[in-house]
Amino acid sequence: MSVLIRGVRCYGEGDQVDVLVEDGQIAQIGTGLSASGGTEIIDAPGQVLLPGFVDLHTHLREPGREYAEDIETGSAAAALGGYTAVFAMANTDPVADSPVVTDHVWQRGQQIGLVDVHPVGAVTVGLGGTQLTEMGMMAAGTAGVRMFSDDGVCVDDPLVMRRALEYATGLGVLIAQHAEEPRLTVGSVAHEGPNAARLGLAGWPRVAEESIVARDVLLARDAGARLHVCHASTAGTVELLKWAKAQGISVTAEVTPHHLMLDDSRLAAYDGRNRVNPPLREASDTEALRAALAEGVIDCVATDHAPHAEHEKTCEFAAARPGMLGLQTALSVVVATMVQPGLLTWRDVARVMSERPAQIVGLPDQGRPLEVGEPANLTVIDPDTTWVVAGAQLASRSDNTPYEEMTLPATVTATLLRGRITARDGKSPA
Repeated sequence: MSVLIRGVRCYGEGDQVDVLVEDGQIAQIGTGLSASGGTEIIDAPGQVLLPGFVDLHTHLREPGREYAEDIETGSAAAALGGYTAVFAMANTDPVADSPVVTDHVWQRGQQIGLVDVHPVGAVTVGLGGTQLTEMGMMAAGTAGVRMFSDDGVCVDDPLVMRRALEYATGLGVLIAQHAEEPRLTVGSVAHEGPNAARLGLAGWPRVAEESIVARDVLLARDAGARLHVCHASTAGTVELLKWAKAQGISVTAEVTPHHLMLDDSRLAAYDGRNRVNPPLREASDTEALRAALAEGVIDCVATDHAPHAEHEKTCEFAAARPGMLGLQTALSVVVATMVQPGLLTWRDVARVMSERPAQIVGLPDQGRPLEVGEPANLTVIDPDTTWVVAGAQLASRSDNTPYEEMTLPATVTATLLRGRITARDGKSPA
């Protein structure tokens, strides 16, 4: 398949150029390029061309909770959001703690073909926190699992976490930690602060996250291991990351779009769509997270896309399942919070949503430069449009978006996976 993208600005910089894609690669970049018969044309004058996005943290619910999402609907949402690769977390039913499950997730994603769905293997059997999984078998399987996490729960036993880091180092894989000291969050549903106290909601202290981050960077230091911190949410975590990186500890971290944009002032409505783990923090944390992403202290944006059925969110706030949709809104939120205020350029967006995530997990064909001969994993963005979010119109099987009825900037007009169009003008291929 050949595709000619006309009039784009690579990384949002310089003059408009045409980009010809052939045989899954960027074949030519120039002006006035011509198309042969059968070439699909994408007219995108003045639009931004970036490498396809990579999401290190998404929940696709398959196997076990397909009523909320499955790999097909999640893949469609990802492609429409500009993603060409996503990492599906292990807290499925059954848990992705064996090659049987991880290979299924990979093969199902390849069968659908909209994005590369990389399964994340569990660190402990059944997410139980006590017995390490056979990481080596999952890494050697068809899926080639390269990241392991018990996300949804914390590996809170320091000895188990130490052994996991040591084991992962020998395998050359990555441990990603959901940082939450569970003894500090029993019954907690909202950030511990004035808003939770006023609303009568059980508070979730910052120290529950920060104490695990502090412990784990020290464990990673002594193990000579790589550690990835999931969904950083506090200013204190930012300071710990600064310290750890200054010490030469091999730690990376992600921030979610919702922690960049939203804060706990939204809780007054008791709307279950605003319940998330870790919780929405105070505005001061939001500002610290934005600055950390701009400075590179936080490495990348990851959606923590977490679909839930209506009955799981439209209920008493404390009973609502934690999580928010994120794949189709991530780019727009990053533009609103980081690009429009001047904290990031479009080239920086490529860094935090494509290049750096691909580097962290070692994907050789993702996050590549926009140059001739490179894989054509691409996203085309119209930076000048706006759209109104409606959960019912998103591709996900669920509609639990916290941005309902918000007007957000920028739209993805096309996504290409290895030169094949996987989303265009808000639609996935039939």
